[in-house]
Amino acid sequence: MNATLHPLPPAWRTRLALYLDLIRWDRPAGWLLLLWPTLSALWLAAGGWPGWHLLLVFVGGTILMRSAGCCVNDVADRDFDRHVKRTAQRPVTSGRLSVREALLVGAALALLAFALVLTTHPAAVAWSFAALAVAVFYPYTKRFFAMPQAVLGVAFSFGIPMAFAAVRGEVPALAWALLVANLFWVLAYDTEYAMVDRDDDLRIGIRTSAITLGRWDVAAVLAFYVLHLVLWTWLVWPLAGGPWLAAGVALAAAQVVWHAWLIRHRTREGCFAAFRRNHWLGASLFAGVVLQLALGGAA
Repeated sequence: MNATLHPLPPAWRTRLALYLDLIRWDRPAGWLLLLWPTLSALWLAAGGWPGWHLLLVFVGGTILMRSAGCCVNDVADRDFDRHVKRTAQRPVTSGRLSVREALLVGAALALLAFALVLTTHPAAVAWSFAALAVAVFYPYTKRFFAMPQAVLGVAFSFGIPMAFAAVRGEVPALAWALLVANLFWVLAYDTEYAMVDRDDDLRIGIRTSAITLGRWDVAAVLAFYVLHLVLWTWLVWPLAGGPWLAAGVALAAAQVVWHAWLIRHRTREGCFAAFRRNHWLGASLFAGVVLQLALGGAA
């Protein structure tokens, strides 16, 4: 006799759909932006393949923490988001999920991520508290800081020192330098993102890099990209320099040219398209590191 499959009750399906919308499950670009520099750091710290355990910990932890961050962000921004067309229907903003429920979901996801970190080195566990603090603090910086994207840059780059701590039991100066290099990439793509909502943000009083930079926004985005690629290549080359890394950097640079074309007229569609495709730039740099360490060795 065939077993009868019972689907979830309609109320449960509705709730699950709201939770998935809350954590942007259908929009993986967000966690991919965190993942590629984190994995690059993991390979660099290990000098190659880091092992399945650390790979699964950092992939799972990245997805969980990005999801938890979405919960905190939506709670912090709920009074602003209702005035922005693109965000007005988010679950918390629209009232379909309560603040308490969103925070409970975020806390549960953060605890799961912490459980993964506990299986690594104590140094990584210690640094995870700083990473959480920056992630929680970031949404509120839009109220008083002219460039909140810089704080986001620290939050989105903290996987780099965490990876070194998990592999080596310490965070060398190189890891912090790589964090700074990656921060410029975050400034580039999140300024593109801020350019999408600039008119709404001006109206409701939110501070963003797109507003602060004004007519210099496109030039600044391109400068951020260049600084990122130059610093990243300079820092990574002694560990994984060679033709494969050079190919990865060249591919990333080609994407910068493409993004410059997309944002040149500052249209919402062009800026959003550039933002959504930024994870391919990080993937190119990661591929260059992996292939160089696996096939070509270090410089």
